[in-house]
Amino acid sequence: MTNALAAWFGIDAFERPALFGAMLLATLVASFVAVRREAPALPWSAWPEAIAAGGRRRDVGRIATAGVRALALVLLAVALAGPVRQHSAPPPPGEGLDLVLVLDTSESMQALDAEVAGTWRTRLELARAVVARFASQRIAEGDRVGLVVFGETAFTQCPLSSDGRLLGAALDRVTPGMAGSATAIGDALALAVKRAQPQPDGAATTAPVAGRLVVLLTDGRSNAGAIPADVAAALARARGVRVHTVGIGGAREVAMERPEAAGGRGLHFERHDLDRETLAAIATTTGGRFFAAQTSADLDAVYTAIDAQERVPRRSPPRQHHTTHPEPFLAGAALLIAIEAATARGVARRIP
Repeated sequence: MTNALAAWFGIDAFERPALFGAMLLATLVASFVAVRREAPALPWSAWPEAIAAGGRRRDVGRIATAGVRALALVLLAVALAGPVRQHSAPPPPGEGLDLVLVLDTSESMQALDAEVAGTWRTRLELARAVVARFASQRIAEGDRVGLVVFGETAFTQCPLSSDGRLLGAALDRVTPGMAGSATAIGDALALAVKRAQPQPDGAATTAPVAGRLVVLLTDGRSNAGAIPADVAAALARARGVRVHTVGIGGAREVAMERPEAAGGRGLHFERHDLDRETLAAIATTTGGRFFAAQTSADLDAVYTAIDAQERVPRRSPPRQHHTTHPEPFLAGAALLIAIEAATARGVARRIP
């Protein structure tokens, strides 16, 4: 019952639920007595309808004043009972994975091959949303997550971090073609392996981790870059970094967005063949798995499968934190008391 009342006030629990119950009961009793008690003075004579009726009428102003006072007392009861919000803190550093997400931003990722709520979405739009959800969940469970984007070149969009907001902001800035129009899978993988390694210049980054993982998503064939994909895969294996590869699409034509001269947008069809053999070889070399998604809409299931597979035991139980937030209720009670005072001296003012 107490938890239900706490949820009604937008909090998780009370530190002193018995105190809240006692004060709530006292408030109800006091409000009932105040409304039933005879008024010690006549109503203000500016109410002509009360005089014309020739009898006693319900004192609306007095009832409203009592209601405002009762609500203020309820908010004071909530504040004194210790309103608490609870949340689970991530496990201590060193108990999760160092996870680098690699995202293809080449022009082929503008393919429109998935319909969501009646609207066609590009591969990159859906991939960005799915990767964001996946990263947020892994960070909440104690992993450090980084982001590498690639096209013709590869660069680090976000280093390994336990800050979900930082990674989310980095994903929001990912746009088609930001790293060029080609596909340099080898360069991207080599950079991701480098980012997954601990850096020697800081104690926070050299803490041991349960494992290092790269998840590489692409929809094309490696046709750029200085490092071949098989060399990058061998580097990952030598460094103890496992790589899961995710491929979108297949050997077929897909609709692509293109700007129109008149300022609108049009469609044309292109074929971007997925290099399944190379992606499967990368995964096999590094001890990972190759996942195929026929369309962008299949990505949710792919990343759910990766999430289920990449589980590590936690030495420490989840840390439960709670914070008290009486301030909003105290402010609300103060506002209602001010309203009640103004009403008592104005609309409901009486002749002594």
